[in-house]
Amino acid sequence: MLQQYTPSRPLRSQSRPLQKDPPTHVNSQSLTVAQLTLPDSRLRSEGGLHISNKTPAMSYPGYPPQSGGYPPQQGAYPPQPGAYPPQAGGYPPQAGGYPPQPGAYPPQAGGYPPQAGGYPPQAGGYPPQAGGYPPAAGGFPPQAGGYPPQQGGYPSMPPAAGGWGGAPGYGAPGGAMPQGYPGAPAPGQQPMPGYPGGPAPVPNPSMPGYGGGAPPGPSTPAVPAISKGYRGSMKDFPGADPLRDVEVLRKAMKGFGTDENAIIELLGSRTIKQRAPLLAAYKTTYGKDLLRDLKSELTGNFENLVLAMVMPPAKFDAAELREAIKGAGTDEACLIEILSSRNNEEIRQINQIYKAEYGKSLEDAISSDTSGHFRRLLISLSQGNRDERENVDISLAKQDAQKLYSAGENKVGTDESQFNAILCARSKPHLRAVFHEYQQMCGREIEKSICREMSGNLEDGMVAVVKCIKNTPGYFAERLHKAMAGAGTKDRTLIRVMVSRAEVDMLDIRQEYLRQYGKSLYNAISGDTSGDYKKLLLKLCGGSD
Repeated sequence: MLQQYTPSRPLRSQSRPLQKDPPTHVNSQSLTVAQLTLPDSRLRSEGGLHISNKTPAMSYPGYPPQSGGYPPQQGAYPPQPGAYPPQAGGYPPQAGGYPPQPGAYPPQAGGYPPQAGGYPPQAGGYPPQAGGYPPAAGGFPPQAGGYPPQQGGYPSMPPAAGGWGGAPGYGAPGGAMPQGYPGAPAPGQQPMPGYPGGPAPVPNPSMPGYGGGAPPGPSTPAVPAISKGYRGSMKDFPGADPLRDVEVLRKAMKGFGTDENAIIELLGSRTIKQRAPLLAAYKTTYGKDLLRDLKSELTGNFENLVLAMVMPPAKFDAAELREAIKGAGTDEACLIEILSSRNNEEIRQINQIYKAEYGKSLEDAISSDTSGHFRRLLISLSQGNRDERENVDISLAKQDAQKLYSAGENKVGTDESQFNAILCARSKPHLRAVFHEYQQMCGREIEKSICREMSGNLEDGMVAVVKCIKNTPGYFAERLHKAMAGAGTKDRTLIRVMVSRAEVDMLDIRQEYLRQYGKSLYNAISGDTSGDYKKLLLKLCGGSD
């Protein structure tokens, strides 16, 4: 039998914590369940216990504790509430603490490591689905009471919207931006150029995002929020039948005179998708060309508006570009309007139709009718190769803003090619972030910098591109106002904008028109046009505000 260790100095009171006392041999059978479940290294670190299978000797007074075993009760080692394991409110915290409860760290279902759909990702690839990485509610970071602790915990959590140091509202429709490291690709999106592919890094207090942490004060770009959902003024007519529709059109044009009201009611209640089959259905039913018959029956601006609505959109745009280029002078504003507001697929269709209809490419037509940096701007826009990803890399946006500043305001002379490269290649959400960063950097809007650095057609073209990208509805509201302001009306511009935007963002254009000019677009059209032309335009407008 082992002899009990006798201390060389008097026993201390049990009311005080023991410090560095000699080890005591304890029989393993006398240990509590809590002690047996601790690792051997833990036992040694806690009190220098040495487990022995031999006959037990009397325990050292107060250690291990008496009734209740380990963990000790009040007066044992260590004493007082908050001992280990901790009581309510101790360290580590209970609800969500360690060892973890549901939703704590390490998290349970939906936490990290993630379950089905987690990382490494299951079917569906990256980003993982619900419950994956980033984890859903209940994952990491933990909820209230978890690790790290919330109120007063370290580190403090990033801003609620926009991620760590990020500003909400860059480019994404609705003005929202995914949380996390600024510029990281949101779930379901590809990373931006120059941003490392693969999973986005988790926010880290030691490596704060753009701006060295949360920027002081509000930093949302001064860009109107882009409304979600369908913002057009025209909707599909229920039960529309192309064969019945062409019968109505044929009856309206047959015989003496023309029933313009029938044409207005039919075309004014059909969307582009429902108007597109009319040309083929008319030729199939009557063996005649609908466009030719309409031209022979109608006149003036009403004729031009009806033809614009019946033609396929890409063919109409190609015809407008042809009109802007041919003859004496060039309508540069029309070229910029179409090429800067259409998406890549629409521009490619325009190129194909232009070549088929007019026997030369759109690029050749632009080259022969323009010159200098303005020609380069138009050719770049006509390629239809703009980046169309919705996610925004804030660090790249700041770099582009610095490049624009270095190419203009911060340089003797102007590097127009740098403006051309950024304005024609970057995505529109990214450019909105660039314009915001530019204004933050030099205290001046980029349009004003362009006006200070450039002149002539290039200035007008660059400013138009910036306005169209920065606030598309506001740009078209301005185009409509200029078309109707002053003596006379620029009917070609009025028709083109009303037809091309009726099913895109006409509701937003109406709001911008009212905000900028203090009157509704509906009333402006009513006061500047007349007759059947006015009636059909008001159908496209959709109502008064």
